[in-house]
Order: sequence, then C-alpha cells, then structure tokens
Amino acid sequence: MIKKILLGMTLLMSMVSCTEDYTDWGNPQTNPQEEAVAFGNGSVTPVDVINLAEVATEKVKVASIVAPTSSDAAYTPTYKINIGGQAFDIDAEGNMAKADLVNYIVDKFGKRPKERDIDATLDAWVSNGATAIKMATSETFQVKAIPEAPVIEEGYYLVGDMFATADQNGWTKEAAKAFNHSDKDVYEDPVFTITFETTKADQYWKIIPKKNVDGGNIWAAGVVGPKVDGDASMTGALTNGDAKAGKIAKAGKYKLTINMMDYSYTLEEVNYDPFIYFIGSTDGWKSSDQKLALVDDAKGVYTGYVYLADPNAAGFEFKFQRKAGSWDNAIGAGTFVSFGGAAIGVNNGNLGVNAGEGVYYMDVNLSEGTIKATKVETMGIIGDFNGWKVDAPMTWNAEEYCFEATNVGVTAVGWKFRVNGGWDVNLGGSLNNLTAGGDNITVAGNTVKLYPTRKTNDNIYCTVE
Repeated sequence: MIKKILLGMTLLMSMVSCTEDYTDWGNPQTNPQEEAVAFGNGSVTPVDVINLAEVATEKVKVASIVAPTSSDAAYTPTYKINIGGQAFDIDAEGNMAKADLVNYIVDKFGKRPKERDIDATLDAWVSNGATAIKMATSETFQVKAIPEAPVIEEGYYLVGDMFATADQNGWTKEAAKAFNHSDKDVYEDPVFTITFETTKADQYWKIIPKKNVDGGNIWAAGVVGPKVDGDASMTGALTNGDAKAGKIAKAGKYKLTINMMDYSYTLEEVNYDPFIYFIGSTDGWKSSDQKLALVDDAKGVYTGYVYLADPNAAGFEFKFQRKAGSWDNAIGAGTFVSFGGAAIGVNNGNLGVNAGEGVYYMDVNLSEGTIKATKVETMGIIGDFNGWKVDAPMTWNAEEYCFEATNVGVTAVGWKFRVNGGWDVNLGGSLNNLTAGGDNITVAGNTVKLYPTRKTNDNIYCTVE
C-alpha cells in the first residue's frame, strides 16, 4: 500500500514538472499599461485601477494570467490569489469574487473610496483527484482598487426657515447649524445628528456640506436634500444632485438624523421627560430607580449621580430608560457621538465606564449626543467650619445609597458639598433640593448624610443632625 502511494506521488510530480512544452491552461491576455510578473514559466499581468462602484457583476477581473505549463495536458490547474495572508479563489481568466475583494478592502482599510494598492501573488495547483500539489507561485504584483462608497463629507450643516432671526434669514452661512458627529472616520460612522426647534409650521430645510461652508459659498455643488421639493415625510431618501428642500409640517422640537452611507434621513419630534432612569449591572439589571434630572429642556441635558457596581462580574454596563421599566427607545451607546471622562460605549450597545465600581456624576446631553461620567473619588464638605480650605471627607454607604460623615460640626454660616476636591461639581441650596452650584447651606449639625442618586426621591437631598 505504501509503495502504491509513493508511486502515485512520483507520477504526479513528474506530470507537473515544468518542461519546454507549452500548454496554455488559461486564456492569456495582456495589459500594456501594467508590467507582467513571472508565474513559473507563465506570467501574471495586473489590470488597471478597479473602481468597484462600476463593477455590476459578481466577479471582478484583477489580472490576466498566462498559465505555467505542465508535462501532462490532462491536468488543468486551479488558482488561488493570496492577499494579506488570505487565499481566495480566482479563475483562469483572472476573475475573483467581487465580494471577497470588497470585504478584504473594507476590513483592512475601511470604506473610504480611495485607491488601495494591495500586494498579491497567485498560486497554481494541480490535482489527480486525490492529491493536490502547488506547481507554481507568481512573483508579487499589485491589485489596485477603489471601494464602492458614496461621497461623505467631513461635516454637515443645516439651514432653513426655522433659523431666521430679525437680522437675517435662515439660509445663510451665518445661520447654518452644525450637525453632531463622533470622532470616528465618517466612513466608519456615517451618522450625523442635530436637534433644533421651530416655532412655526411649514418650515423648509436643506443640508450643506462643510466644504461649502468653509469655502464661503454654501450653495456650491454638493448640497443635500430630499428628491421632492416640499417633502414633509419624517423619513426618506437624500440626494446631493439637484437636492430639493424638505419641509417640517408643524412647530416643535426635532432631532434630524442623517445616514450618509445610504443617504437617508429621519426626523423625530423631541419631548424631553423630567427624568431618565439608570438601569444596569449594579443590581443585575433588575430595577431603574436611580435617575438623572432634566436641567435644560431646550437641549435635553440631564445631570445627576448614579452608583455603578458589578456584583455578577458582567461588566460595568448600563443604559437609561425614558420611562422607568420600559425599554421603548432606551438610551444606549448608539445615542451618543461623544463620550467623556470615564464614560464609554460598549460593542453590545450598552454604555459603560472604565474606572470601576463607584458613584459617578453624569452629564448627558441628548440634543448633542454627548455623555460625560466623572467618578466621585472623594465627596467632601467644605465651609466656614473648616475655613473653606480642606474638605471634610465623606464615606459611601452602599446599603443606604448615601455619603455620610460624622462629627463634622458644620455651622449655619455656610457650607457645601463638592466632588474630588474641586468646584467643577458641587452641590448647595435647600436640604430637600440640592442643586449643582447652589447657594451655601446654612444648617448646623454633626452628622451629615447626602443622598445623591434620586433613588427614593425626585430631588438630591441631605439630612443634618
């Protein structure tokens, strides 16, 4: 049995050895614009730059192949193209699957429609049905291709009737309002958002690319809008060729989201609720009784404190609910274009923090899509009783969800709470309704408890005994 296997391998090797006899296994083609490289005693000639947006077929030609020769015409070689450590099928005419090339380019370089020069080699294989042997590998050649993607500008502005003032109309460079966007490349994150208010019905709008604003002529080529003038649809398609003006049918606050990868838009009415409710790993996603309060109803800014823990080792993750207990339109990582402080977005769509267990001060701006989390490393009390110099430290009580301090001796002359020994985040005002930057507290006592998470009360409050 061993002798038969060895004999078969010997015969196969003799059949694929190169000879002076020439057998054309492919359909030899030449491209005078590109230089051929050796492929055994055959050759590979790259094609010119491939614009994948113009390829309407499932296969795309990347090279012309003159096949290496074999001593036995009964064996027709098959081919593989090697790109970036991966091997893909390619036929004798030099055609590979368009999807394979597109996926490789997007994974390696992203979707931006820029010429990519990719080093490649070809392998020729022959088989007798039981055993396959590589008969030749080509020298390196380049596949040059441009990914298929629409034009996406680095930024966009909104103009329209709703931005008119007594001094100017709303269709000027000065009136234009910038869309929000993350710090990612626009071809990785093609979504832009803007929140605005119109006090009148039937307000028209268009979208201006940043390059037009920067160039001083907002009506230069590239203006974006619906395809039908006066389109009042809340969702629809956009175009940057002969763009028309969309229309907002009734007065109100709106969020406009545009996805420039598929040139679509969505308008949604914005009604900011008094609170957004924290739910997450702290108690195994069981309750949403910590909450942030609305502090700016024009922009949808919410602030407050939350205690974030991870008793189940699932990750320090959370979301906000607009209605306690309801997942409808929940606020997750996809809501935001910018994360600050310890706040992060998680791949599963949750929000998270990168600073571990603790109490965090949250600043959420829904109109601009930003969230910042500041970990409370220290919560202290400062005031006349200690000369406004060094904070009296407080300790977090995870059972009562409060910071507490004893024997502090605060006086009625005045004192406040502050975070991390600075004034950026501080609390003052009424004991029953403490507010950011509020007035000095004028109550005397020795035992102070601060309840910052609104877990059992709509207000941040403290007790003094």
